[in-house]
Amino acid sequence: MPKLKTKRAAAKRFKKTGSGKIKRRKAFATHILTKMTSKRKRNLRKQALISSADWNTVSHMLPY
Repeated sequence: MPKLKTKRAAAKRFKKTGSGKIKRRKAFATHILTKMTSKRKRNLRKQALISSADWNTVSHMLPY
């Protein structure tokens, strides 16, 4: 069985935690931020975990 290649685009966007979960960055945090409240912008800075619906897809992209 050959080695599996990591999808480099996914490797730049997702990281595995120590317990095996996959974290991601939140969307809508790049520009046109003046209309957002400070609370909303502060919450967008935090990392989030991927949903269970996406877990199979993303974990196949990141085999190691």
